[in-house]
Amino acid sequence: MSVRIHIDSLLVQRGMSVGDFADAVGITPTNIAVLKNGRARAVRFTTLDAMCRVLQCQPGDILSWADDETPHDGAAPG
Repeated sequence: MSVRIHIDSLLVQRGMSVGDFADAVGITPTNIAVLKNGRARAVRFTTLDAMCRVLQCQPGDILSWADDETPHDGAAPG
C-alpha cells in the first residue's frame, strides 16, 4: 500500500512556494518537505483541513492511494 502526496503539483498549479504554503498552513517548511517526500507517518486532520483551505481543494486532491501489489499494466498480482 502506498499513499501518494500531490502537494508539488498543486503548488505549481497555484503558483505558490513551499515557504508561502507552509506559512499559510501554519507548519514548518521542513514538515512540508517530510509530507512531499512521503516520509510522514501521519497527517493531523487539522493540518489536512488547513492545507485544503489554503489550496482550495479536497483531501483527495492532496492524497491518493495505490496498491503497490498491482502491476502498472493493471493485471492482477500473482
